[in-house]
Amino acid sequence: MSKLTDIISEYKRLGIPDQIDYEKLYLYSIITHSTAVEGSTVTELENQLMFDEGITPNKPLAEQLMNLDLKNTYTEALTIAKQHIDYSVELLCHLSGLVMKNTGTEYNTMLGSFNSAKGDIRLLNVKAGRGGKSYMSYQKVPQRLEDYCNWLNTQRRNISADDIDKIYELSFLAHYNLVYIHPWADGNGRMSRLVMNMLQSEFGVIPSIVKKEKREEYIKSLYKSQTEGDPAAFVDFMCKHHIDNLDSIIKDYKKSIEDDTLNLENDTLNDTLKLTDKERQILNLIKSDNNITIEEIINKTGFSRPTVTRAISTMKDHHILERAGSKKNGHWVVC
Repeated sequence: MSKLTDIISEYKRLGIPDQIDYEKLYLYSIITHSTAVEGSTVTELENQLMFDEGITPNKPLAEQLMNLDLKNTYTEALTIAKQHIDYSVELLCHLSGLVMKNTGTEYNTMLGSFNSAKGDIRLLNVKAGRGGKSYMSYQKVPQRLEDYCNWLNTQRRNISADDIDKIYELSFLAHYNLVYIHPWADGNGRMSRLVMNMLQSEFGVIPSIVKKEKREEYIKSLYKSQTEGDPAAFVDFMCKHHIDNLDSIIKDYKKSIEDDTLNLENDTLNDTLKLTDKERQILNLIKSDNNITIEEIINKTGFSRPTVTRAISTMKDHHILERAGSKKNGHWVVC
């Protein structure tokens, strides 16, 4: 997963997570795609208006409630994740009840009744879609869910907060193993993606999104892993999918910077267009703080000292940048 580590470094270096409202909008994207995988047609913009303004979309009520329930669940779940609380069957069932709060139903079986809107563990056997694979017998679910929590808590304690690859691998395995158990009559996919994102949030890495456009590949990777009894295919898909998502965000971000540059109406337009990505990043830092030091630029960008000094020298030569005053007490002037 070294490529994943590299692209995350680039993502953070560009300062993308520091954008205004980025965290909230990214969360809305997670919610929208998670419900879309289950059939919801509510868009990200419609969710944003519904969550923030109370403006309901012209979509089926069940879909609106599905998205609102998941949003409320994430709000609580991510708070729990930051507290580093151990996972338990009770906690998972509580979260499942929130996921299914307004769209769940009561089931009556030979063994008694249970309610998915309350997060009750299923008392019946289920299949993956019409004619699909049968999941674990309901009789085994309680103990397997208990074992799952013990496994997950042990893994969480033993993993290093600096080992990005292992953190993602654990989160993908947690997702896969929970789907494999399939503890509830409904909402298992949303719950598995929720737990995955909780783990990622707990360790401070960028949460992954299962895009609706990749729904078929996502399901196929789950089926392949379950059929082969090996989670490798699913973990590999999730890793590549996360890399692709972040790469797309990075490209869009760089394009937005280039578009901003193209819209500049000043004498340095032609010179600015000739800047390399590194020079442009350094210039943007200087624009935001004209007292920034060389050391601070090095720390913020991760560039070497020769790279930074060379970039500044080039911008001075092109009359894009000047230094006013002394090295110690002076400041930068963007021409």
